[in-house]
Amino acid sequence: MTPSDEARRTLTVSLGERSYPIHIGSGLLGDPQWLRPHLAGRQVMIVTNETVSPLYLERLKAGLGDDLVVREVVLPDGEATKTLASVERIWDALLEAGFNRRCTLVALGGGVIGDMAGFAAACYQRGVAFVQVPTTLLSQVDSSVGGKTGVNHPRGKNMIGAFWQPRAVLIDTDTLATLPRRELSAGLAEVIKYGLIRDADFLAWLEASMTALRSLDGEALAGAIERSCSLKAEVVAEDETEQGVRALLNLGHTFGHAIETHQGYGRWLHGEAVGAGMLMAAELSQRLGWLSEAEVGRVREVLAAAGLPLAAPADMGVDDFLAIMRLDKKNLDERLRLILLRRLGDACIHDETPRETLAALLQAFPRQ
Repeated sequence: MTPSDEARRTLTVSLGERSYPIHIGSGLLGDPQWLRPHLAGRQVMIVTNETVSPLYLERLKAGLGDDLVVREVVLPDGEATKTLASVERIWDALLEAGFNRRCTLVALGGGVIGDMAGFAAACYQRGVAFVQVPTTLLSQVDSSVGGKTGVNHPRGKNMIGAFWQPRAVLIDTDTLATLPRRELSAGLAEVIKYGLIRDADFLAWLEASMTALRSLDGEALAGAIERSCSLKAEVVAEDETEQGVRALLNLGHTFGHAIETHQGYGRWLHGEAVGAGMLMAAELSQRLGWLSEAEVGRVREVLAAAGLPLAAPADMGVDDFLAIMRLDKKNLDERLRLILLRRLGDACIHDETPRETLAALLQAFPRQ
């Protein structure tokens, strides 16, 4: 796998009549040719947050033109705001503006904004159009693609939501220039995930390219985003509502969501928790006889190179993990379903892990 040399690329999520493009490139945000064709009508509600708004709101509005009715709702930043109360603010803004069923919501921000705007669009007047304009690496390679929307509940992450596909995903790679390094590392966790579950060659490329990626090399980042989105699009087209293979995209997430829930949403970034969770999944795969020590070592090294944590929270015990993991959405018939690795680049759904094996892994995993 080598990144494409083309400055702008377009991928397609193939879902029949609901198929949509993913546009990737530099300078897309203020260019009307990329966003306007995907609007349902003349009414546009931009949903963003207090961090992203000063950086990119005016640029996005300039790319829409003067002949539309454009409003915005600016929400507080952070995972802790991913609640029904925040979504109600979006609905309030839509109703106050008198927006109808031909309005379009535009999600300008990271995964939290995208999830909430998408959920608001799925419910408003029983479903209106929305477009994803992700501004973080994590949202660009993962949450903006595939139609998962929703909010958190105090007892579990993303427990309230809907599948609602966007009309388009617009990824302007220039937005990564303002991304804090911690957020960049969190996004790289989801990039690494694709190599671990589906593409060993991509994983090898990431191992060789991590310095360039963390240095914001434009060609490397565009290549990583393109390959990640391509892999995500393939999986979503095969299994839109996560009845089978799409669950593989949750490698590390059962462990990671437990960390996020226990610590309080926002204390650990989603990608940080997933990074630690993927290492847990790799070590559990080794305990089950699938991965070698050397393969687990490669997982550990690529996560470390990305700047991700290699340990769980110091105050989180085995019982804390198990109690929260029992509520995971992938579980069926009270059986804990984990995404594990048969080999690097080959993931599987496993629901027969002996409790004592899982407990031993959780007990031995380092804390920080």
